[in-house]
Amino acid sequence: MRSRYSAFVVRDAAYLLRTWHPETRPPSVDFDPAMRWERLEILETTEGSAFHTAGTVTFRAHYTDDGRPDSLHEKSRFVRHEGAWVYAAAVFVD
Repeated sequence: MRSRYSAFVVRDAAYLLRTWHPETRPPSVDFDPAMRWERLEILETTEGSAFHTAGTVTFRAHYTDDGRPDSLHEKSRFVRHEGAWVYAAAVFVD
């Protein structure tokens, strides 16, 4: 999760696509030039250890959009795919 957040911060579309499950991966990632990611808060995790095949991360990502502060509150689901953890889906919270 932290590495994907960092990829959004530096706008690394290739990394984001590579760590997205092929069944839910979009064809491309578009970045809003007015958006600046500020910080990430991990609020809760479930499963996701070396003994699991799936897990969730609930987080709040703080950003500014055209200078206005806001945040994204999400519960993301990650699964193992070909031995690696990949982002599968999310539910927005709030």
